[in-house]
Amino acid sequence: MTTEGGLVLVAEHEPAVAELQRRYLAREGYEVQIEPDPAAAPAVAARVRVDVVVLDLSAAGLPLGLRPADLYRRVADAVRPAPVVALVDAPDPAAARGLGDHRVSRPFAPRVLVAAVGEALRAGAPGGDSGPEGEKGPPSVLRAGPLTLDPSHRTAAVGDRSAALTVTEFDLLEFLMGNPGRVFSREQLLDAAWGPGAGAGSRTVDVHVAQLRAKLGAESPIRTVRGVGYVLDA
Repeated sequence: MTTEGGLVLVAEHEPAVAELQRRYLAREGYEVQIEPDPAAAPAVAARVRVDVVVLDLSAAGLPLGLRPADLYRRVADAVRPAPVVALVDAPDPAAARGLGDHRVSRPFAPRVLVAAVGEALRAGAPGGDSGPEGEKGPPSVLRAGPLTLDPSHRTAAVGDRSAALTVTEFDLLEFLMGNPGRVFSREQLLDAAWGPGAGAGSRTVDVHVAQLRAKLGAESPIRTVRGVGYVLDA
């Protein structure tokens, strides 16, 4: 099965469970970073550009006094607009309030988790407050040939066909489409899409460009400039 790919932060207190998640997610094409302390997930997510977080919110995984809903909110705020998949104890409708739209009850089958991650990526971040309105209006829709990118709704389409992009793929494509005709080095694209000092290697750019081209198909406007980097042909 082919998935959207992307970087998954697994915040899981049980090493064996974390390793199981890593193996199954990696098998489906995801990059995985493991954080053994779920309470540290907000700080980790603030440093690393992730596409989705798998967050252990079980009672055993949280320090005394930290409510699952509070940790979920901190992580969701740190990674927005990336989605969060909450791993919860036995389903309880009352306890599930405030834990987003993507939840998996423990114990779980690994393939159930993989399916939940894929669904979360396709659906995007859970609903929430969008924050106060700024002085600027919503970003304009970007177009390049048959390719359309809507930054306001975080959607992409090639003609009549929608393209499901990860958070990082979308940010990378948005930057290129916002600067058509300009050639950017891999280092410049790393700073633009991942943020300065993100620590990702230049090979990461090549991998994400390859994934973008696969999703956009023959209509992809991204061109390799040998020895330099990439350019988007308007």
